[in-house]
Amino acid sequence: MTPETELYLAKAHKLLAEAETMLVVQLHDAAGRTAYLAGFHAAQALISELTGKSIKTHRGVHGEFHRLMKDIAGFDGELKAFLSKSYSLKSIADYETGPDAEVSVARATFAVEQAKRFVRFFDEFLAPRPPP
Repeated sequence: MTPETELYLAKAHKLLAEAETMLVVQLHDAAGRTAYLAGFHAAQALISELTGKSIKTHRGVHGEFHRLMKDIAGFDGELKAFLSKSYSLKSIADYETGPDAEVSVARATFAVEQAKRFVRFFDEFLAPRPPP
């Protein structure tokens, strides 16, 4: 695993811990946004490890992630949609206004749980393997 990949995964874990704390103190918008960002950094880890590229935009990471995932077996279909679905939580937290522009407790909690599964998959997938 390259140093860049390790840094992306470390950031994903840091963000997961922050998202869990945000749930406890009932910062649901922030928890949803941060769960998405944890997944975003895990996706960057995959991209970095498999291509040597460092993509910074959300659109670029989403596109390259989906391109790479076509060739990876064993990835839960529900998790394949995690980035695009949870990006909506970031959008709500960052841009939307009004009474309906809040991330619910249920959505934030689900996003954090999905982010944990998402990051765990890439921890295992990208982990160094012993030589045969």
